Amino acid sequence: MVKQKTDESIEEIDREILIKYIETKEFLAVIFYKEEDPESPRVLRHIELIDDEAAEYGIKIVRLKDRLMAKKYGFRNPPGITYFRKGKNINYDGDIDDEEEILDWLTNPENMELTDHIERINRKMFQKVRQTTDYLAVFFYSNDCKQCGRVLAEIEHIDDEADGAGIKFVKIDDKQLAKQYGVFALPAILFFKMGSKEPVIYAGDLYDEEQILQWLLTQKDPSGEVIEALEGEDLLNLIRESESLAVYFWNRTLCDMCQSKSYRKQMRHKEHKTAEHGDTTEDIDDPDDCTQCVAILEELENIDDDCDRHGITFVKTQDFKVAEDYGVTDFPVLVYFEKQTPNVFEGDLSVEEEVLQWLITQRTEDRIELITRVMLETSVEETQYLAVYFNKQNCHICDEILEGLERIDDECDVFGIHMVKIQDAQLAKRYSIKTFPALVYFRNGNPLLFEGDLQNEESVLEWLIDDDNRELADEIESVNERMLERLLDESPFLAVFFYDEDCPECDEIMEALEKIDGEADLFGIDFVKISSSDAAEKYSILNVPSLVYFRKKMPLVYDGDLMQEDKILQWLTSQDVFEIKNEIEEVNRKMLDKLLDENEFLAVFFYEHDSEESEDVNKKLEEIDGETDNLDITFVKMADPRYARKWGVIKLPAIVHFRKRFPSIYRGDLHNEQDVLEWLRKNRYRQPELNIYMYMLIAITILFLMYTGFLLSCFRSEPSAAVAHPKQA
Repeated sequence: MVKQKTDESIEEIDREILIKYIETKEFLAVIFYKEEDPESPRVLRHIELIDDEAAEYGIKIVRLKDRLMAKKYGFRNPPGITYFRKGKNINYDGDIDDEEEILDWLTNPENMELTDHIERINRKMFQKVRQTTDYLAVFFYSNDCKQCGRVLAEIEHIDDEADGAGIKFVKIDDKQLAKQYGVFALPAILFFKMGSKEPVIYAGDLYDEEQILQWLLTQKDPSGEVIEALEGEDLLNLIRESESLAVYFWNRTLCDMCQSKSYRKQMRHKEHKTAEHGDTTEDIDDPDDCTQCVAILEELENIDDDCDRHGITFVKTQDFKVAEDYGVTDFPVLVYFEKQTPNVFEGDLSVEEEVLQWLITQRTEDRIELITRVMLETSVEETQYLAVYFNKQNCHICDEILEGLERIDDECDVFGIHMVKIQDAQLAKRYSIKTFPALVYFRNGNPLLFEGDLQNEESVLEWLIDDDNRELADEIESVNERMLERLLDESPFLAVFFYDEDCPECDEIMEALEKIDGEADLFGIDFVKISSSDAAEKYSILNVPSLVYFRKKMPLVYDGDLMQEDKILQWLTSQDVFEIKNEIEEVNRKMLDKLLDENEFLAVFFYEHDSEESEDVNKKLEEIDGETDNLDITFVKMADPRYARKWGVIKLPAIVHFRKRFPSIYRGDLHNEQDVLEWLRKNRYRQPELNIYMYMLIAITILFLMYTGFLLSCFRSEPSAAVAHPKQA
């Protein structure tokens, strides 16, 4: 009761005081009410809740029960509120029981603004105007400053022009606030951009209003341009056509939420709760947080021209549908597209230098892109080979491994493997990932989890490019130009199908070729396809579609019917196509079996990889390869120790001569190619030599036959004597 008695309430005035206040008060809110009305106390209680806060904005709230004055200002049936701004009045037509709405209406800059001169505000009002105004010019002055009045008279002339350009002009008498912004001598003009941390101080002639106006316009738009806004199909077309594109996805609606009634009520509730508990350390949401989209946009516009100079197109959009298509749900966000491949910026968007450096890095260097779940799903569908690095934030080992993977990213590109990264724990569970980091390899959508050491990037690369991991069932692998060059360097036998995306018959031919892809692979022939006019021109391919067989980089064009896959396979594996002059051909088991069936005489050099002796012997044997051809002996080599043991070869290197699949092992000096040639010639023109084991086998066989005959003769029974016939007896 005592508290209610002593608590300050809204001042009750009469008609004379009202007239005086209208003349002297800059901002005056008058509540007209009826004393006998039972609703009036409730209305007054609501307005008393905002009385103190309104006073902070320089607004004086009073109440008056004069029905004649109420009628004069348009209220025949009070209660009602009239707002006087230097004598000019407007009436409130909202919900009189909603004190927050009333306060918003009273402190609305549009309602407080007086169009005939620069509006004077206080510190509280300055904070609100700054939060709600994109471009704000503030004239700091002091009543005891002789120069301030003359300067103010000059800038009053440009108030309307500034307003027409979207720049709000206000004045404030607050030396302490001026010092906070680095102003130590009055008068001064400062320019604020929404979201900018610091204002810009005018350093020109304060008596030249034209110069001041030009300075304000320059500060508003230094480049004369802003980041272009695109929506819908225009944005999608730009993403498809641009090689380097930065798209700023933002949401101004979200930013404007800080000005809503619900947000203000929430903030007042938090402040009230904090005051009750005396907890000054509790974090309270900063209203500036809600303006982050617009604030960041202001910063990014400062680097728009720099991006243009580096060949990066910069646009902004509020198209939620496009954002949703790329999995963008949290605003604001910056996505960089390089040839339609998206990459999400992870740093602080408010630091324009960091953003610019990141964009330049993306433009000039190949970096592993950060993508969202939606982007990943799209990439899995559209990318033949996709390596996805699952990691998480604040993970030191994840960052270290990522640096290692960055070093093999270019190599992966050579093999047509696109590498990306993602931070999505829920999605990781789908692929049985329980610990981070992890790497999943998608081959036409089929996932394969890497189980090796991620810290050894070389082993990761070997795993990614391994033929067993890359192989796609019943599908010819598509390659690019760089990968084709790499395959030609590494694959001794490579069949390449050159085609055109717009070729109507190419799809049918590919279906036919895919039927023999597996068979060709068994013969050690890699089968790939490429759609590149530059690559076709490089290898002198005049017409597409065309099938070219490269044997140690030597091209041979197939001139038959590309729809007859059986004949193509027969051509690829035929000995005439297979052989390379003056060079011993490399074979695998499948090809060797085929050669054994087709050739009466075949010499096989079994060797080991990474063996100096094998390399030396191979060079010697290649000197006699042509002469063995003259003897009608096909000479091949094979690096398969296990298969060599099948033919009795224990130590490598070794030479085995086959005559109608019957093997004979060379026992002489492999480094003397003439002795090898002489041995092959002898084996070519005489019966196969019988070694000691064969002689023993023949001897044992003969002895077994003799012993069997002896046993049969020993156990043969004597013939019984003939019995005489009784009549003969």
